[in-house]
Amino acid sequence: MDEKDTSPRRDGATRRAALWATLVAVPVTLAVAGFTFAKLAPESPDAEPSASASPRVQSSAPVEMPATALADRPTILCRALMSQLPDSVRDLPQRPVTAGPEQNAAYGDPALTVACGGSPAQFPPTDEVWTVNKVCWHAAEEADATVLTTVDRETPIRVRVPKSYEPPLQWVTSISDTIVSSVPSAKQAPSGCSA
Repeated sequence: MDEKDTSPRRDGATRRAALWATLVAVPVTLAVAGFTFAKLAPESPDAEPSASASPRVQSSAPVEMPATALADRPTILCRALMSQLPDSVRDLPQRPVTAGPEQNAAYGDPALTVACGGSPAQFPPTDEVWTVNKVCWHAAEEADATVLTTVDRETPIRVRVPKSYEPPLQWVTSISDTIVSSVPSAKQAPSGCSA
């Protein structure tokens, strides 16, 4: 009695049909996946959040800022700081200022301003201070801006952040890095400032 081979046999037509189905299905699946990904992905991925959701024209006109007379040491420190400030703060390009470029800088529209020198911030000892990249800041609220002032440096630096750029501390990261490298720490700082 002969044993018959009961294993299924594939004929050439079935193999060819399976091959063609695979050759068609793989590219179609990849195309559908790519189309779906493109529709779900953001149109322009941003490394950092921008000040506004839609692009807008920003003024490049000089920003009006006062230039106060500084003593010799603050003048040296402020010139060092201004020479090292970045060309942009986040997505805000640097703009010219009307006075004192050796102690003032401005970015974006509305202008975020940086002013070096002047008198130290006066505030109650119970006020909070925040450390950003090794620089200690005190915040004072104005109607249309938050003014952040360093309280742990040889000469104070004030950064005026318009309300449209909230929260304000996120805007002083790169400025803090520059301050650390160009303006020495003061001998005394408020107790809330961490080293």
